[in-house]
Amino acid sequence: MNIIDAHSHLWLRQDATWNGLRISPLPNGRSMFLGEERQMLPPFMIGGVNSAEVFLSNMNYAQVGAAVVVQEFIDGIQNDYLMEVAQKYPDRFFVCGMCDYFHPGFYEQAVSLIAQGFKGIAIPGHRLLTNEGRVMLNSAEMMRMFRYMEQHHVILSVTLADGDLQVGEMEEVISECPQLRIAIGHFGMPTVEGWREQLLLARHEHVMLESGGITWLYNEEFYPYPSAIKVIREAIDTVGADKLMWGSDYPRTITAITYRMSYDFVLKTEVLSDEEKRLFLGENARRFYGFENLPELPYIKNMSE
Repeated sequence: MNIIDAHSHLWLRQDATWNGLRISPLPNGRSMFLGEERQMLPPFMIGGVNSAEVFLSNMNYAQVGAAVVVQEFIDGIQNDYLMEVAQKYPDRFFVCGMCDYFHPGFYEQAVSLIAQGFKGIAIPGHRLLTNEGRVMLNSAEMMRMFRYMEQHHVILSVTLADGDLQVGEMEEVISECPQLRIAIGHFGMPTVEGWREQLLLARHEHVMLESGGITWLYNEEFYPYPSAIKVIREAIDTVGADKLMWGSDYPRTITAITYRMSYDFVLKTEVLSDEEKRLFLGENARRFYGFENLPELPYIKNMSE
């Protein structure tokens, strides 16, 4: 089975401001996050660097063949580093560029990123709601960018605000750009009222839903996350197994669990069929993102076994 992670993050230095508050690295994998000290990385990642090489080591251990790297404003824009990653490891990573959507001119930024070789553009839509106002996903400049992306076969990776707040905007985007390939992150936030409205966006031909962060959403329940399995089952029954992709939200989620555990609960459940697991854990992402030349990653026995 090819396993592909459809939602992960990388950065050289987490240095950002969002909604007027700072996010910056602290020792021992911690960060100052919006006024609160948080364990942003596993404690053994002591330098604050969330590198491709450490991620590849985790991927190889967990037998994950490839990963999609999205971006988030709380990590700072990482375009330069991610292009280096894509050029160094073209068979293992699909990277998304990101623009400064809070200021006019991001259309030109997107055009430049696509010219550099980015095949995906990320929008953390849930961060577009700030104390200073709201950036609309269907604004004139956004729509211009989406039309350009559609024409150049560039994928949109987007996370939406809780519930159905931005669903209407996305419906307009999909109607205007019906050939634009879209991956909606965080599985549509299934722990929040209005989840089904985000889920139903995947009924459109070129729209997929990926589960990045689902173990974080059900963290209080913890492994093997029976409620997460339940919503995956519901999503399959609603939009079909070919419309869903697994994502880990690495590295933040592995402060609580190992990287392998972020998909192992799906592999071991009896609620899903083998074919549904194959599609969800990798085949859909391989097709959607165009991964080829995936490595063979044999299981290596642990010292504890």
